[in-house]
Amino acid sequence: MIAIVWSKYHKEITDGLLAGAKEILAENEIPFFDKDLFVAPGAFEMPLIAKKIAESGKYQGVVCLGCVIKGDTAHFEYISDATAHGLQNVALQTGVPIGFGILTTYNEEQALLRSRSNTDNKGREATLAVVKSVKLLSKF
Repeated sequence: MIAIVWSKYHKEITDGLLAGAKEILAENEIPFFDKDLFVAPGAFEMPLIAKKIAESGKYQGVVCLGCVIKGDTAHFEYISDATAHGLQNVALQTGVPIGFGILTTYNEEQALLRSRSNTDNKGREATLAVVKSVKLLSKF
């Protein structure tokens, strides 16, 4: 089973990421239910949520989907950096693959391009990375 942590912040964009993630799960015949979706307030909160999910033992992988768009302040850099390092630490601490499907873009147009319904969808890419990692780690 794979869990998805999803942020509604920039919902138009993250809806596209979620759709892409669900497509990959379906293509790989991995069941996904509403109970496997965890809604985060934003990207910064995702590492803690992902850690609790990974520690639960109920899931083989966790995909995190969100979007941080640069504004006029340094907030973008702090949130993006903390989230990326936090999720990496969760994977290393728990041994559970964590998918980084959090867009960090300079503008909304870039984010929309990466969340469209096509093969470049970053929700698809993050989910596929988790699926492949789960399969590889099952060999050990």
